[in-house]
Amino acid sequence: MLDDLFNDDVWLDLVRSSEPLQSTVVMDEITSSLIAPFDYESSGVEQFYPYAIPEGLPKDFGIGVIVGASGSGKSTLLKHFGDAVRHEWNDGSIVSNFVDANDASEKLSAAGLMSIPDWVKPFHVLSNGQQFRANLARSLTDGAVIDEFTSVVDRNVAKAASTSLARYVRKNNVRNMVLASCHRDVLEFLQPDWVIDTDKGQWTAERYLRQPKLDFRVYPCSNTLWERFAAHHYLSGQINKAAHCYVAVWGDQVVGFYAVLAYPSGTVQNAFRGHRLVILPDYQGFGFGHHLAELVAQHYLDNGKRFFAKTSHPRLGEYRDASELWKATSKNHKRRTDVSDKHRTRWIMNPNRWSYSHEFVGRI
Repeated sequence: MLDDLFNDDVWLDLVRSSEPLQSTVVMDEITSSLIAPFDYESSGVEQFYPYAIPEGLPKDFGIGVIVGASGSGKSTLLKHFGDAVRHEWNDGSIVSNFVDANDASEKLSAAGLMSIPDWVKPFHVLSNGQQFRANLARSLTDGAVIDEFTSVVDRNVAKAASTSLARYVRKNNVRNMVLASCHRDVLEFLQPDWVIDTDKGQWTAERYLRQPKLDFRVYPCSNTLWERFAAHHYLSGQINKAAHCYVAVWGDQVVGFYAVLAYPSGTVQNAFRGHRLVILPDYQGFGFGHHLAELVAQHYLDNGKRFFAKTSHPRLGEYRDASELWKATSKNHKRRTDVSDKHRTRWIMNPNRWSYSHEFVGRI
């Protein structure tokens, strides 16, 4: 319940509009016959007094949420903020529907759709969850109005996408985005600036008190588990048989995989490097990838080893550029020369695209 997430005394009552919404329908023979056994009478005119937008609602905010069951008046309130977004998609790759490559990369990653192979697919072949994330990516603008938020996706996808959305909105100072949803489980992940609850008939402009729990466990594992993750790696489905492998488990769900190799350079002694890092699509957006890599890297540091990582994925690379836990190497932002042509089939990489190269320095 929402009461578990907010102080009880921050809720204010909603007020019904004095002007009813009215619908008229012809009461034909079929309709009259159908309702007769239920002792329900109708003249064909139905009226509904919706809730009014609270006068004290903030005029400037990041995320606002209208939550409640179907038929409780969410969509009517939502219209106050504008028309719900609808996106048309061309027959090309989903990234071709964005302003440019940087816009596509940033917004798709922000929506939690981080699988490069999926970026080059047309919209109509994506799964429901992937289509939801793609539509969400194109909605990351000031004043966006989104109805039925997360209604058609798995709840893990919903929570991951909500986490990504909230992070993007606050990082980029997106203003006045309003979501309507019948699901309360996303609220602690969105951390909205205000909530209108059409089931309770109340609203609040207080921030959440409870933060979502994203604790997960990491275990050593066999490289045979890679088969479950191989299709989701952006460069190659191959894995070195000498790799040390680790799996991330959240609750009772396997969510990520990280493989590590001994560092090949004769000039760097007693060192290891990242080899394959994959978070399953339904769990992308929580930040599991960053934390999985850092937990494993910290394990090697704690055992007297050095740890390095290289990636061409912009979201992961930019995170490490900004993190105090990672130190850029001399190869950071340099063109990759260690990727063979056979590994370019998953993602047709620009040969001039730089890679990100870092050493993990850990927590002091």
